[in-house]
Amino acid sequence: MSGDSGFASASVPRHLLRGAIGFGSIAAALVLAASFGPVALLLVPAGLFALRGCPTCWLLGLIATVSDGRVGRGCAAERNGDVEESALTRRTSERDGSSQTAPSVPSAAPKAR
Repeated sequence: MSGDSGFASASVPRHLLRGAIGFGSIAAALVLAASFGPVALLLVPAGLFALRGCPTCWLLGLIATVSDGRVGRGCAAERNGDVEESALTRRTSERDGSSQTAPSVPSAAPKAR
């Protein structure tokens, strides 16, 4: 597991595989229940185990896994100096008289009544 989330996986493909197994097991249990009766419903706990809980828990885990990957890449880029200058830095440079310009936002005029 990565990060401090109990739901996140080590990678997005691994998390998606767990989701396919979990949702597939639950769907198979519901479809096979008509043919095999209540015995087919034994696939539901296996599906929930693969999802690490309910489908909402799996979705939260997917979000955490994607977020962990983005945060890791963002921090690595900052350490390597590959990050573009932020808008705040551009505005500060503009205020100090630097040659860089920040995109201007037109101000809204008050409506006359």
